[in-house]
Amino acid sequence: MSSRARLADIAAKAGVSEATVSRVLNGKPGVADETKQSVLTALDVLGFERPTRLRRRSAGLIGLVMPELVNPIFPAFAQVIESALSQRGFTPVLCTQSPSGATEEEYVEMLLERGVSGIIFVSGLHADTGTDHERYQALVDRRLPVVFVNGWLPAVEAPFVSSDEYAAMELAVSHLVALGHRRIGFASGPERFIVVQRKLAGYKISMKAQLGLSDDSLGELVALSMFGVEGGEAAGRQLLDASVSAVVCGSDMMALGVIRAARQRGLSVPGDISVVGYDDAPMMEFTDPPMTTIRQPVQAMGLAAVQSLLEEVRGHATPHTEFLFRPELVVRGSTGPFTDPSSRRTSV
Repeated sequence: MSSRARLADIAAKAGVSEATVSRVLNGKPGVADETKQSVLTALDVLGFERPTRLRRRSAGLIGLVMPELVNPIFPAFAQVIESALSQRGFTPVLCTQSPSGATEEEYVEMLLERGVSGIIFVSGLHADTGTDHERYQALVDRRLPVVFVNGWLPAVEAPFVSSDEYAAMELAVSHLVALGHRRIGFASGPERFIVVQRKLAGYKISMKAQLGLSDDSLGELVALSMFGVEGGEAAGRQLLDASVSAVVCGSDMMALGVIRAARQRGLSVPGDISVVGYDDAPMMEFTDPPMTTIRQPVQAMGLAAVQSLLEEVRGHATPHTEFLFRPELVVRGSTGPFTDPSSRRTSV
């Protein structure tokens, strides 16, 4: 693209003249700070690289690092966070990982090179107990404001925003017990993830408190697999073999996999087995059947993450602790009264 076309595009996006854009890019005086910020924001939105001398002076870029966008809960978080940042005059830079793409560490290096004012991590490697977490404290040590969503690291001096996994499991188990279920299975991703550990602990606490079950009896009711629909299907088959009448899942995607496993055996949901998801990701009310799920308070959590980060960016101290947000049970069509597994139809 020619430099003239580039100037014209930036000027149109920022609502200023090409001459003003030129003055900003060349570091000339006589441009109001607000106008300068509009030009720099337009530069970022259009994907042009900032001149080196302007990168470190920018206070407008905020990195948003996410694991992927396949699970619709992550785009939901991204939308809330990006909107909140934009309304406050900051430009979000979304970084999502993929099997063949950049790693989280590579994205962080790229964001640092661009002179971001802070980074929000959503369900990143900070939630994986099998990874090195010193990298996050290194960011804090260089005084870069960071905030983490879902996954607490007590050793890292930063704000953390999480959904209360213990309360979530209590809501799910209580709902199913009230419907008459007693053999309630739990399906989730690998146990090395903090959110899985908390959900599993919350599930066990609730099952013991409400049904008087022991650790030994709970063992066969737990199936940990991969995240996603395929992982849910594998966990679902294992739990169906254990004759559960209901399943609490670690995500809506895994719940869809459990439903697939049930249908492959000729079972109906919720007629033969009840399924509870987690997240209340967009479109869950339109699945077949509509998904009963635990709703993460995405709006409140996203806004809290942005507010905490921007307080740090402005030099105001924020509590370096974990802020827990209570989830909500959303009852739809995937759960129903208990039916005796011995009366189930067998697959053809």
